[in-house]
Amino acid sequence: MKARVAKFSIGQVVRHRVYPFRGVIFDVDPVYDNTEEWWQSIPEDVRPSKDQPFYHLLAENAETEYIAYVSEQNLVPDTSGEPIRHPQVEDLFVRGEDGAYRTRGGLAS
Repeated sequence: MKARVAKFSIGQVVRHRVYPFRGVIFDVDPVYDNTEEWWQSIPEDVRPSKDQPFYHLLAENAETEYIAYVSEQNLVPDTSGEPIRHPQVEDLFVRGEDGAYRTRGGLAS
């Protein structure tokens, strides 16, 4: 598989193109890097290609917060300006006055 350049960056807030959740990116895999079982659990008609960046998100929906692993094709920028309420956000990021998330000292960005 040939890795592509990631469209989104660490600290960027994104939302899922189909499902009602959003999150802040805390890591990026240049190509799929999860289990075959997880990939096979995705319905075939919506299963993404493995040869694209996949993003680790501190995610949230209306009910809860969780970690999500999402293909690039299923993400779009979130322009709401609303802060992410995930309890781990403050462990990894500092939110600037402009609303942008920046990694805490010592973490790669």
